[in-house]
Amino acid sequence: MREQKDTQAGILFLLGAIGFITIVDSAAKYMTAHLPPLELVWGYFLGVFVCLLGLALGKGGALPRLLVTRRPLLHAGRTGLLVLSISLMFVALRQMSLADATAISFTSPLFITLLAIPILGERVDKARWLAVFAGLCGVLVVVRPGSGLASWISVLPLLGAIAFAGFQIITRLMASTENTFATLFYTGAGGLAWSTLALPFIWVGLDPWHWLFFLVQGALGVGAHLCMIKAFSLAEASLLAPFNYSKIIWAAATGYLIFGDVPSLNTLAGAAIIALAGLFIMLHERRNNHNPGHGQPPRS
Repeated sequence: MREQKDTQAGILFLLGAIGFITIVDSAAKYMTAHLPPLELVWGYFLGVFVCLLGLALGKGGALPRLLVTRRPLLHAGRTGLLVLSISLMFVALRQMSLADATAISFTSPLFITLLAIPILGERVDKARWLAVFAGLCGVLVVVRPGSGLASWISVLPLLGAIAFAGFQIITRLMASTENTFATLFYTGAGGLAWSTLALPFIWVGLDPWHWLFFLVQGALGVGAHLCMIKAFSLAEASLLAPFNYSKIIWAAATGYLIFGDVPSLNTLAGAAIIALAGLFIMLHERRNNHNPGHGQPPRS
């Protein structure tokens, strides 16, 4: 009974994290009418860093030990990919509906499969290739070649998904040597550093309420990260994976309530295809983990 309660709590924490992320994206879409998208990215990471700094100071004497890292360059590369991913998403949201951009971003797990070949040295069998192909077909259903959406702007969330896949791959590489708080802290600090590089080219003067907006956005971002960490501490990753796709529900509802965007049948159908492709990979990997010899060539 205890394990079941932990699993249910883990699912709720993950759904909460996805809810926070959707609010961040929705607020960013709204604010693109007032500020450049890249300035919004900088403000988001400023808010994240201020919140993390507050948490760090609360840890007092333990802070130096918590911030020890063996891989500073990987931290820099990892956060650079995250900044790129969020920047592409925020720029896309200026002209795309939240549901369309979210549906295309669902391809990230598929690109993780592809990047795992050169980076993690993993072998990709025919089943995984089929899932990747199906997922990309789902993207074509969403963007509808020949429609107004099928322009350069629809490529941005796709490129953002690739960048986020790289971010997740590097996170896997670092998981065995880095503690959770250090990874989270350097995510905020590195994100702020990378996004600051764009400020001289896009800066627009800020009103006092903009700073409060950045702080709230940062708090939501930190809340999302902490909820995810808690979720994965309570439930298995394979069990939680399908619930990531609930974001299309959050995005469609938020887009309709705030911006009046009604998701098209193409968007919902494409999102379903992409989600099914991602779930297929998850189930395929789970089966292979339970049967290590399945699908592997005999050893000499």
